[in-house]
Amino acid sequence: MIDFAKGDGLVPVIIQDAQTLEVLMLGYMNEEAWQKTQAEKKVTFFSRSKDRLWTKGEESGNFLHVVRYHIDCDQDTLLIQVQPEGPTCHTGSRSCFRTDFNQNFLLQLERIIGNRYTHPTEESYVNRLRNRGLNKIAQKVGEEAVETVIAALAQSEQEFIDETSDLFFHLLVLLKEKGVPLERIAKNLESRHQ
Repeated sequence: MIDFAKGDGLVPVIIQDAQTLEVLMLGYMNEEAWQKTQAEKKVTFFSRSKDRLWTKGEESGNFLHVVRYHIDCDQDTLLIQVQPEGPTCHTGSRSCFRTDFNQNFLLQLERIIGNRYTHPTEESYVNRLRNRGLNKIAQKVGEEAVETVIAALAQSEQEFIDETSDLFFHLLVLLKEKGVPLERIAKNLESRHQ
């Protein structure tokens, strides 16, 4: 049970990308906003400046779809994990917090590749690769692995970075083709570490 009384009817709400775990924004909710968020599965805040309920995305279309939520130990702060529909910040950035880079971009790239599978377009490289089948996708991973090794041994640092990036990208496509989410690889690696 959330204790809205502690903050004069408002509780802080941390919004986090459910897949990448990147913190996207901070807002506030009153009890009515919380009830609406639960009912509609889209994050609704209480806007202190507008003095009204405000569903994130009501004007931009960049809704925050609720995946799960957690209440803190004092029951006066919410962490809501979401599937963002577009950028979260009003400036057009993915997050309201200006970080140098997205440390979890591989997870975001996995989502982009998944979107290409769900909504294929002719100009999409992922779609063209997918249409060539599993064997071609696996072959591309092998080619990129060899090019990465060559770059590591005989080329510049930038060429090595470029080839490693190509390898990661094609490996993510292969994982998608095989139906194995990156999360399973991470959990497997974590279990080996323990």
